[in-house]
Amino acid sequence: MTKLYDTIRPVKWESDRLMLLDQRLLPEEEVWLEYLGCDEVTNAIRDMVVRGAPAIGVTAAFGVVLAASRAWARSGEHWREEAESELQRLLEARPTAINLKWAVERMRGIISSLGEGDPLPELLDQAKAIHREDIEACHRMGELGAQWLGAKESVLTHCNAGALATGGYGTALGVVRSLAERGSLKTTFADETRPWLQGARLTAWELLEEGIPVTLIPDVAAATLLRNGEVGAVVVGSDRIAANGDVANKIGTYPLALAARAHGVPFMVVAPISTIDPDTAEGVLIPIEERGEEEVIGFGGNTWAASGVKTRNPVFDVTPASLVDVLVTERGVVESPDRVKIAELLAP
Repeated sequence: MTKLYDTIRPVKWESDRLMLLDQRLLPEEEVWLEYLGCDEVTNAIRDMVVRGAPAIGVTAAFGVVLAASRAWARSGEHWREEAESELQRLLEARPTAINLKWAVERMRGIISSLGEGDPLPELLDQAKAIHREDIEACHRMGELGAQWLGAKESVLTHCNAGALATGGYGTALGVVRSLAERGSLKTTFADETRPWLQGARLTAWELLEEGIPVTLIPDVAAATLLRNGEVGAVVVGSDRIAANGDVANKIGTYPLALAARAHGVPFMVVAPISTIDPDTAEGVLIPIEERGEEEVIGFGGNTWAASGVKTRNPVFDVTPASLVDVLVTERGVVESPDRVKIAELLAP
């Protein structure tokens, strides 16, 4: 079914190369960068040319294609050994986003099944399948999330869990898009999301691009809007979900969940099955990436902090499952997720 609000794709394959929309430059510039090698893709993920767990997973799958293709061209039948060293570096690019590991392991499964000859055709088919499946999952989650929320007139979202953070359409913003298609949505409150300003730069941009109403707010204003009854639901994505339902997402998600619970506003997490990590028992075990001080003391080449001040820059936080009212996946909706419900969701 054709979606009304579904025009943005941050990742595409053209001929023999990967193309990524450089999200560091949005909304001022729309620049596409091309990649011919896996190590280049690793750097693009690390440097946040592309970001968002599902989009990182899709990008990583195409990175495996590039690693195998170049190794085959250089080493022939011994290409696997050469490619594997690049895959190891790829896996280390962003430690919190589990979709990266999921996609690489799925591609490794194809590698192990290949016989002799050029690995490119089968690996490229698999990477394209991962991309296509991610978009289909986002469509499904958008529909399920909107059905659960009903005729909400306003939602609040944090960071960017939209088309730019996925293969297309989005997780949290997939729900927003589905609400907009239903005609009930009057506005989406978008947290600015310091320090990278993904809400201000990316969420606001992609919703404006498709004519969906959006209102930008400072991160610190969210609790006030929740208290005042201006928000019908909080809808966020996730970079990793532990086996007990704890949710790692962009820093600032945890206090938002606390505020939503305090004011009786539903807190919804939207994420594909590939974001659930059954091997991580609980959120405290999820590795939390920390980045450099330059992202805290300024932005875009401008510095505004006092010279010499110490900084901390954790990129993600963990929201306990007890604060999650509903988890939406492409397999279904889970209210009050816990270890048992997550296991049932993952069961074959």
